[in-house]
Amino acid sequence: MDPVALTQALIRMNTVNPPGNERACAHFLGDMLEGAGFSVNYYEFADQRTSVVAMLGTGSNGKAPICFAGHVDTVPLGLRPWKYDPFGGTIEDGKLYGRGVTDMKAGVAAYVCAALDLVEEIKQGPGIILVITAGEETGCEGSLHLGTIEGALGKAGALVVAEPTFNIPRVGHKGTIWLKLTSSGKTAHGSMPEHGINAVYKAARAAGKLEEFDFNIAPHKYLGRNTLNLGMMSGGQNVNSVPDAAEMRVDIRTIPATDHDRLCEGLRGYLKEEIDTLVPFVNLHGVWTDPNKVWVQRVFDLSAKHLGERPTVGALPFFTDAAALTPAYGQVQTLILGPGETHMAHQTDEYCMVDRIYQSVAMYKDIIHDWGTS
Repeated sequence: MDPVALTQALIRMNTVNPPGNERACAHFLGDMLEGAGFSVNYYEFADQRTSVVAMLGTGSNGKAPICFAGHVDTVPLGLRPWKYDPFGGTIEDGKLYGRGVTDMKAGVAAYVCAALDLVEEIKQGPGIILVITAGEETGCEGSLHLGTIEGALGKAGALVVAEPTFNIPRVGHKGTIWLKLTSSGKTAHGSMPEHGINAVYKAARAAGKLEEFDFNIAPHKYLGRNTLNLGMMSGGQNVNSVPDAAEMRVDIRTIPATDHDRLCEGLRGYLKEEIDTLVPFVNLHGVWTDPNKVWVQRVFDLSAKHLGERPTVGALPFFTDAAALTPAYGQVQTLILGPGETHMAHQTDEYCMVDRIYQSVAMYKDIIHDWGTS
């Protein structure tokens, strides 16, 4: 199947998360793969929240299959108007537009098409596993769920996640902690604030301290420093009362040397005068593969003929399903490599270059062939 046409078909399925509704998309892809001889299984972590795992081959000569993974949920559209129908799959000036095209339906379409093109070859080698997940955008819910089901993921020897990288292989990404912080106070009439305790003031003081928080950890050579962003803040129910509750949501991105539990304890102590609770609601560790590994170097070599130059070592600031799948597969070597435009993820009028979709299929086919013959 043509990978651009398949990408367009996926774009036209509204899988905005929330609510997600990935079931129809998962079955569309699963039916296609099952028709080509793959063993296909579906897993739901909630109603309509469907992930699919498709396997072909069971390993040969003691070598486990290679796994390709990606998600089909997308972020919401945002408030700015779109020039192009976000669910239309419009192509203009060599760009394919639509919500989720770069993050990451083009990548999913590309590895599905690459696998379909090589079915007979894959059957003769160590095999392949295609993992297509729901709920990645809100904390890898689908992939984490798969990791709790014995046998669902099979066994893989290496992992490629098709997130947007301009088709440049990346060897890791940061970890993530999303925190909910609450501050409490005492309500009173707005004309007599001295009789109350203003929870919003407490949260505001905590917010100021967060801006100045020092992680006190050396930067990573490729991933840089830990980062912290206060993304949401709310408090109060009406203007003429002293608010007795306030809440903040904080997004922290971490480098591999960071101990998440210790970081949370440190923040609790740092903010103890201003907050009452600090609770992680997403907690994902980063991924890092030694770029000197033989397989990584082979993929860099294979990529050179498609990219025009050999890639240099690099990593990503955002999380991917590798945060769940890499440990589920026993810390296998992992690369993030996909056709999407990294900077266009979550943007209005999101697009992916059409030529890059075809390029990624060719790269994935080379990687699959190399895995089966090396």
